[in-house]
Amino acid sequence: MKLLGVSGTIIGAKTSIVVQKVLEEAKKYQPDLEVELLDLREYEVQFCDGRNPSDYNDDTKKVLEIIHSADFYIIGTPIFQGSLSGPLKNLFDLINPKDLRNKIMGFIATGGTYQHYLVIENQLKPIAGFFRAFVAPGYVYVNNDHFNRDNEIIDTDVLNRITSLASEVVFMQKALKSTENQLTSVF
Repeated sequence: MKLLGVSGTIIGAKTSIVVQKVLEEAKKYQPDLEVELLDLREYEVQFCDGRNPSDYNDDTKKVLEIIHSADFYIIGTPIFQGSLSGPLKNLFDLINPKDLRNKIMGFIATGGTYQHYLVIENQLKPIAGFFRAFVAPGYVYVNNDHFNRDNEIIDTDVLNRITSLASEVVFMQKALKSTENQLTSVF
């Protein structure tokens, strides 16, 4: 099983730090789990304009292949102007919906105010619904106050939510695979 963490921003480090922490916790629950962090800061993903995916630059094609190869996801975004980041929205626009259909997603978000957690409920979960993905019931919202000056997460409640999200997505993925295997053996 491959869990892909997506840090959906091209600036800042906090989102990537939280996504990485969830991946580390998931690995504790499932030691043989393959984890990978897709940090959009490391790629030059082109703007989605409707062309054939094979016509995009190499970075864009590589990112789409990484998305396609994963079994389940932790997707993170900073909140800008009360919304998900532009780079993450662009990535969603580029993804073939078949690549996320019936896959598990967990969400994290980082932001400067305590009200921005609503972006997960009001924007990210509906996007997952469009893709027909299964969404972990819990999520993690991390405010700037939850980090110290070295960008380390210092809030105990946030750390507990990170652990809970990791266990939820691993549990859901194992249950989904078990159900798929049972159905395959019957039919």
